[in-house]
Amino acid sequence: MLIFTETAKSKITEILAQKGQSGFAVRLAIRGRSADSFLYDFRSVEETASLPDDTVMDMGTFKVLIDPISATFLEGATVDFSTADGGGFKIDNPNPVWTDPIAQAVARVIADRINPGIALHGGYIMLVDVQDGVAYVLMSGGCQGCGMARMTLQEGVSRIIREAVPEIKEVVDLTEHAAGTNPYYPRGQQE
Repeated sequence: MLIFTETAKSKITEILAQKGQSGFAVRLAIRGRSADSFLYDFRSVEETASLPDDTVMDMGTFKVLIDPISATFLEGATVDFSTADGGGFKIDNPNPVWTDPIAQAVARVIADRINPGIALHGGYIMLVDVQDGVAYVLMSGGCQGCGMARMTLQEGVSRIIREAVPEIKEVVDLTEHAAGTNPYYPRGQQE
């Protein structure tokens, strides 16, 4: 399954102690995927936040909680901590980011053509999955909660993806826009 180096375990234990979170667990999840890397969610949570279908790994001084979908993509990965280059946790994941060539093509279009344009407004889009000709995306940064998000998706993102990857018939936004904290155009202002 997933391997934590002794250095990573020690650092997590130290961080939990500094935050007064003894008895807490660490949740590790795949938050999304770019064209060529996984995007992770790595945070401390109360141990009671464990869900029935989570994989629970006991690290001695803390537990690691992994949802079933993320567990698939974390098989054989190693979590380490390094002080080099400002320090931080590093996840060496040998799994392919995309196995479907259509999903890989969509992710590449988002990375090369869409994200550079919406970055001007502090936005970022990531591909979650592709199933049966439908691309599922998440909008974040200035796009999350933006009053223009629907138009950006329909008139820009969807059109560009469908033109570049004809196998895609629809683009669906999975974003919880109400949770956006810094929209480029606040709701109601530009709709």
